[in-house]
Amino acid sequence: MNAAELTISQLREAYSKGDLTPADALQSIASAIDETDGDIGGYLSYDLELALKDAESVDLSKPLGGVPIALKDLINAEGQPCAAASRILDGKYQSPYDATVVRKLREAGAIPFGRANMDEFAMGSSNENSGIKPCRNPHDTDRIPGGSSGGSAAVVAAKTAVAALGTDTGGSIRQPASHCGVVGVKPTYGRVSRYGLIAFASSLDQCGPLTKTVEDSALLLQTIAGPCERDSTCLDAEVPDYTAAIGQDIKGLKIGLPKEYFAEGLDPAVKEKVENALKTLESLGAETIEISLPNTDHAVATYYIIATAEASANLARFDGVRYGHRSQEADDLLGVYELSRDEGFGAEVKRRILLGTYVLSSGYYDAYYLRAQKVRTLIRQDFTTAFEKVDVIASPVSPTPAFKIGEKSSDPLAMYLADIYTISANLAGVCGISVPCGSVSEGGSDLPVGLQLLGKPLGESDLFRAAHALETA
Repeated sequence: MNAAELTISQLREAYSKGDLTPADALQSIASAIDETDGDIGGYLSYDLELALKDAESVDLSKPLGGVPIALKDLINAEGQPCAAASRILDGKYQSPYDATVVRKLREAGAIPFGRANMDEFAMGSSNENSGIKPCRNPHDTDRIPGGSSGGSAAVVAAKTAVAALGTDTGGSIRQPASHCGVVGVKPTYGRVSRYGLIAFASSLDQCGPLTKTVEDSALLLQTIAGPCERDSTCLDAEVPDYTAAIGQDIKGLKIGLPKEYFAEGLDPAVKEKVENALKTLESLGAETIEISLPNTDHAVATYYIIATAEASANLARFDGVRYGHRSQEADDLLGVYELSRDEGFGAEVKRRILLGTYVLSSGYYDAYYLRAQKVRTLIRQDFTTAFEKVDVIASPVSPTPAFKIGEKSSDPLAMYLADIYTISANLAGVCGISVPCGSVSEGGSDLPVGLQLLGKPLGESDLFRAAHALETA
């Protein structure tokens, strides 16, 4: 039995029946990785010996007792490498501590196992920007898995992980979840601690689960959510029992359909699958209402000013002095800074650092960064107004199914526009989920499509209720 084919619930049941032990499960998953991940590249590394040592003392009575969870390679776990898929850290940094989400996983009995591939420093929408190796879509290895949490989605879809954690800065959990046919949750900003995550854009980043089922996502989010004294942006709000929303009916649930999200540029086959999913929700008693998010057109520009500005500041610490890659070619201190960063960072990371430094520079700050922050407020107000009329908002996750590797890599703007439906949720700080809603045939492959549901701040329970109803139907 390949333990990674099981859901969290099924694996816990196998443990309770005595069909498997955590050590059996880890050995099984390691074998599956060795056999199949070479074609996919979902993992950057795994440490079976360390995981087996963790398994020796695991408490099976805990909510995630003995469940292995793969980690996106920017989440610190004590004793494991953490490189953010970048040459500047690869082989040069091993984490001396646990991120808060990893500590909470361990307290719930889970075993962190495997470093999942990603776009370098989470900058990308396709996982083509990994500084270590490419990652491919398990449904068609000529196509991208999505990004930046492409590895986390790919290993769950390929059945080489029971579940995984990713991060979402502008769609980086939801988009790869859609492309790989798994469930991905972007929590409300501040719902999950960012302590111990390598930062990309601090006002946008959120950590969340990628799983095979909605129920598994609810359980995993419940485990990692909650206050954290080490993260001042983490909300001091009680965590509800998200699993209680599983199985509740959705009669009377009001679903908003933003007219801006169903306009020009949406692939007709993707639109059909999304509309079929909405009809299913209507048949279960939900009501759909057309709404407007009028500032949607400004979301991509706003995001790529704010996110790059924050990236420029956050990545200044990688300077070749304190830790990470240090150039051997430098003759002086300035040379250490310049050459270490030039050799260590990939093209997309350099592009975003340059953009961010520019918009923060004297003479341009007011014209770009300050104006973007004002537009961000307008985007947030759009959602506040919409949620006065509806309980959740529904849309596609991505305008197209997974595209071919290399198809958009020479056109950064086309790549950025692929995030048009996901970016606004991060700017507004609301929660979202991608749940599979079918597949489309393209080039001889069946490519998954996801339905995006967005909820009010701290409205994750409504998302789980609606997503599970669709999944069951």
